[in-house]
Amino acid sequence: MSSDPSESIESVLNEERVFDPSPDVADEARISSLSQYKMMVDQAREDPEKFWGEAARKELHWFEPFNQVLDWSNPPFAKWFSGGKTNISFNCLDRQIQNGNGDKEAIIWEGEPGEIRRFTYKQLHQEVCRAANALKDLGLGKGDLVALYMPMVPEAAIAMLACARIGAPHSVVFGGFSSEALRDRLIDGEAKAVITADGGYRKDKVIELKSAVDLALANNACPSVKSVLVVQRTNESIDMQTGRDHWWHDLVPSQSDFCSAEHMDSEDRLFVLYTSGSTGKPKGVVHTTAGYNLWAHLTFQWIFDIRDDDIYWCTADVGWITGHSYIVYGPLSNGATSVMYEGVPRPSNPGAFWEVIEKHKVSIFYTAPTAIRAFMKNGRSLPDKYNMNSLRLLGTVGEPINPEAWMWYREVIGGNRCPVIDTWWQTETGGVMISPLPGATPTKPGSATFPLPGIEADVVNANGETVPTGEGGYLVIRKPWPGMMRTVHGNEKRFRESYWEYLRPTGGNLIYFAGDGARRDSDGYFWVMGRVDDVINVSGHRLGTMEIESALVSHPAVSEAAVVGRPDDLKGESVVAFVTLEGTSSASDHLINDLRNHVGNEIGAIAKPDEIRFSDALPKTRSGKIMRRILRSLAAGNDISGDTSTLEDRSVLDKLRN
Repeated sequence: MSSDPSESIESVLNEERVFDPSPDVADEARISSLSQYKMMVDQAREDPEKFWGEAARKELHWFEPFNQVLDWSNPPFAKWFSGGKTNISFNCLDRQIQNGNGDKEAIIWEGEPGEIRRFTYKQLHQEVCRAANALKDLGLGKGDLVALYMPMVPEAAIAMLACARIGAPHSVVFGGFSSEALRDRLIDGEAKAVITADGGYRKDKVIELKSAVDLALANNACPSVKSVLVVQRTNESIDMQTGRDHWWHDLVPSQSDFCSAEHMDSEDRLFVLYTSGSTGKPKGVVHTTAGYNLWAHLTFQWIFDIRDDDIYWCTADVGWITGHSYIVYGPLSNGATSVMYEGVPRPSNPGAFWEVIEKHKVSIFYTAPTAIRAFMKNGRSLPDKYNMNSLRLLGTVGEPINPEAWMWYREVIGGNRCPVIDTWWQTETGGVMISPLPGATPTKPGSATFPLPGIEADVVNANGETVPTGEGGYLVIRKPWPGMMRTVHGNEKRFRESYWEYLRPTGGNLIYFAGDGARRDSDGYFWVMGRVDDVINVSGHRLGTMEIESALVSHPAVSEAAVVGRPDDLKGESVVAFVTLEGTSSASDHLINDLRNHVGNEIGAIAKPDEIRFSDALPKTRSGKIMRRILRSLAAGNDISGDTSTLEDRSVLDKLRN
């Protein structure tokens, strides 16, 4: 698909199977029928301020009540629950203890080597308070950005909640990113401190983290960073810089186990989370306190139909928005028990996920289509060895799921009894936007079904007009919602242009363009078709092509590069790079390996091109724009279709085909 709004989006998927909610599920669900869902949709549409206001008063604790539900006087810059003061750490911990959940398990953590740690809400509250007081001892307070670059250990969630408690916005950077990518984010966010670990475990290997932080901070590259707090996880030998670096185990345990929660304005920053964009520099997505809290809380409650005795497990990393909303804030704000797992299926334990489900009696399992496709590839003999009768609900997140994977997930993992909750959302939306509700929504394999109450989703053409049923178009949101991002950190112009001015609707009303294509069938079901801009979705991770291209061009042998995605049965999309070399350089297998490793060092292993093709030139328009639509067709082995009249040099196509 192309980022040019003048081009249509074709729809090729045809899926007609429908699975109604079982009576047993519907009878016990808090939203128990399609009519109840539609009633909520009508209420939100008819009086959105009443709908959201009542939800916020009921579901969240307020130190001071808000006096206005929504201020939309300066679109696209929304203000939700103005005048109110709250704290998401308080809602996740203190409120749960007040509600009688103090002795309930909040987090069950298992490390890749197999150790287990459990935290009740009281214990987690104490740990968070100690960490919050340690951050204060380091001179951190309200408004100071703290970067987290951590493995999947309990201290990651504790650090997030501690930052929120003292009003210090956090910026979690996925531990798989390189030191250069970390440095870029530290500089852009003007981080005052970094919380990291000596390393972590992943796929039977030790992943070094502290050394990457040292590289990012070398030569005073990030002058705003004054402190580094280090969790000891792997016991690897690391350098500790006197005055700057502090061990967690030296600083945190001796602190007081009480720290009052900062009274945060509704619109105070909660976190900045960087997501790849189509224009090179990563975007710092800003989420604020109250609206995000409400949306993560409500969506978790609705889509997972959470019950008091559920053991819930999301397999994401806290470095992504899924980990923020559906490992930490959404579950804990609802008083749920959330499983954190450091590991992944690996050579020493290919059945790791099924073992965790069996061991901890997981009832709700939320994972990515990429993982499901990998499980399919390995066959059902492995999961069949484990007792997973505790499961009652399955979820999928990160990218559209193909119907075959959906059916395999339902039959093999869910035993044909568990509803499959296919969720569509983004870093920018804060929480799930389109999803079935397990007790209410008949599901279709591969469809995210319907927007949640209060979400006015549509599929439109380049003029913002609703397209006919069954036709592909641009997936948009027409009205503001509480969990929406507020801006791009330090760049309001980019926020407006990237998300609100890409499409120019007739009549002038701004609409949020999600960056995805979709269609809506005759029953009103939404079918997400994937990205329409130059972002590649690799294993559920959105990677900006410009970042990868910039990394390639930074290699001395490369003069120009264009990167596209190619459909991949396992990863969703694989990275294909078209590279033009400098005059003195020549193509070779050695250079291909060198370029792949160079990208890995610059960005991270996830961004390494799966294939590199060398070309004397790239297909461009007369204005100099690379025609990525053509490159995508070539990468996928498809015939080139569509208008090529703007192509500057048609001979380039023949060379690329060969």
